[in-house]
Amino acid sequence: MTRSIVIVGGGPAGMMAGLLFARAGVPVTVLEKHGDFLRDFRGDTVHPSTLELFHELGLIDDLLARPHARAETLTGVIAGEEVTIADFRRLDTPCRFIALMPQWEFLDCVADAARRYPAFTLRMNAEATGLIETNGRIAGVRYRADEREQELAADLVIAADGRRSVLREAGALPLEDLGAPMDVLWFRLLKAPTPDNRTTGMFDPGRLLVLIDRGDYWQCAFVIPKGSAEEIRAQGIDAFRKRIAAARPDVADAVGEIADWDQVKLLSVSLDRLTRWGRPGLLAIGDAAHAMSPVGGVGINLAIQDAVAAANILAAPAAGGDDLDPLLERVQRRRLFPTRVIQRIQKIAHDLVIGPTLADAQPFDGLPLPVRLLQRFPTLRAIPARIVGLGVRREHVRSPDAGQMRH
Repeated sequence: MTRSIVIVGGGPAGMMAGLLFARAGVPVTVLEKHGDFLRDFRGDTVHPSTLELFHELGLIDDLLARPHARAETLTGVIAGEEVTIADFRRLDTPCRFIALMPQWEFLDCVADAARRYPAFTLRMNAEATGLIETNGRIAGVRYRADEREQELAADLVIAADGRRSVLREAGALPLEDLGAPMDVLWFRLLKAPTPDNRTTGMFDPGRLLVLIDRGDYWQCAFVIPKGSAEEIRAQGIDAFRKRIAAARPDVADAVGEIADWDQVKLLSVSLDRLTRWGRPGLLAIGDAAHAMSPVGGVGINLAIQDAVAAANILAAPAAGGDDLDPLLERVQRRRLFPTRVIQRIQKIAHDLVIGPTLADAQPFDGLPLPVRLLQRFPTLRAIPARIVGLGVRREHVRSPDAGQMRH
């Protein structure tokens, strides 16, 4: 008898897992607490590793038909000098760029693809509140929908409900906090469209500002010391506008668009991971298993890699009615190494670059040596491009296609 799966969380990890399990003929229900995917200031960098997966699924044309911009390089301004850090054109992969796509477009595309399979169900406005436990094993979820508490039984519950995971806490999965020295203030500024994408970052002593080119506006990330948001708010919105204008004089004419603090969203940055990703009947993936820093914008893509690995390991056994509990640890073993490597790189960036930059008011004495080498030897830009764009131990789609599609 085919095993049933409930996935809590309709983000990138949850939706991708839902698609792959349904494609394998496994009955899967995704519970998403919101009524739609329209939430601004979510990560929206779709990296080459994710684009490669869509290519393998035959969905790349559907995805790239959605509104997006393409970034073939990552650039920044350091010590007043514009530099190129990563060049994705040097990668050996079908799509050699980052697709800057609103996350609601990405999730809508995955949902449309998943709905082609009769095994797939998506329930919006369904907020998970807890777990059903029977004889020490997780046997389903409790959730709130239509203004009443409901229950849904399942052979396996996948927690993909983000860095503040309700199910992770309910399942008593142990968490290791690696620490992060920063938070991020997100906002947008209007801009004139340009023929090329000009996503960039600015690094100066005491301030870090990232500008993501979204065509007719900048999606801006102003990096601040951890826990300093209230102090910055207390200084007033005008002082904040002046800080942005001082960091990037070329956007000074646009900062007046920030009328009040309602237009500025706080992202509390976490860097952590579970030391145990599951227990009988329960598996955590994505941010629920490991919260990533914004460094490199890799969080979405690492979460999607988790979903692919989970489907590669579990989908065929689930379709065949096998016991899934002995296989859950294999998912953790498969994904723990790349998680540790990327988080280690992020931790080094926090401790050696971001933390000291935010704390230091002294001007930079020229470019750091690694950056100078990237400018002198352009072929070296393939190294950060590979780390950011393809990650470590990237997954390929190996889960079965049952061929059961709606017509």
